[in-house]
Amino acid sequence: MRRLVRLVASAPVHLFLVAVGLLWLLPGVGLLVASLRSAPDNARNGWWNALRHPHELTWSGYSHLLHTPRMVHAFWNTVLITVPAALMVLAIGALAGYALAWIPFRGRDWVFLVAVALLVVPLQVALIPVAELYGRLGLYGRIPGVVFFHVAFGLPFATFLLRNYFAEIPGELLEAARMDGAGELSIFLRVVLPLSIPALASLLIFQFVWVWNDLLVGLVFASPEAAPLTVAIREQTRQFGSNIDVIAPGAFVSMVVPLVVFFAFQRYFVQGLLAGSVK
Repeated sequence: MRRLVRLVASAPVHLFLVAVGLLWLLPGVGLLVASLRSAPDNARNGWWNALRHPHELTWSGYSHLLHTPRMVHAFWNTVLITVPAALMVLAIGALAGYALAWIPFRGRDWVFLVAVALLVVPLQVALIPVAELYGRLGLYGRIPGVVFFHVAFGLPFATFLLRNYFAEIPGELLEAARMDGAGELSIFLRVVLPLSIPALASLLIFQFVWVWNDLLVGLVFASPEAAPLTVAIREQTRQFGSNIDVIAPGAFVSMVVPLVVFFAFQRYFVQGLLAGSVK
């Protein structure tokens, strides 16, 4: 009876959460259905009509997408921007977090304070100065310039997250490794990193999703040849009615890739979010 009472008492909350989840999924479902319809069908009525007429669904939109060189090239540009940016932030942030957590040096707390303060700096304030700097260095309009910008603005959060997580590792483990003759690099690679997989996976998810979905930085710093997928989709919206058969599949592919990365590391996600929250 107590179990039944608890079930009845929690039913409104569960129903509310299910309703919120369905509303949250609705745009994604609509985009998927629209990507499986032809351009005339999408122009004639809404995507929900395809649920009553499944014969309207076709893979021609994705075939058209694969035969659109501009979109395919933009997809690979996005990969070339996102993967190096995520890995560089992961590597540099891990090294910085370990140094700020376990290597004593003069001014360490001030360095960490500056890193935390940089979290509140919006990237918009750096667009013009960095664009001028890139113009002098020959990086403007090139993929490395976009990558370096994302790395610079991803490092403060990476340093903050990983430093807090590394600080929770028992110091006795590190001292035991030092007594066995391990150096700092060996301790970092063989002790700290294996214990920090949840935080590293969580950071990888955040950075990958942020960079993959970015439009502003790619729009400002990337030339048409180096533009990511978000910029290419935006260009297609200028002729939305005639290009919906490219926009919908391209947008869905752009949405699916971060979801795949998220679900691949989801079991570490919550643990990584709680890094540094308790002692």
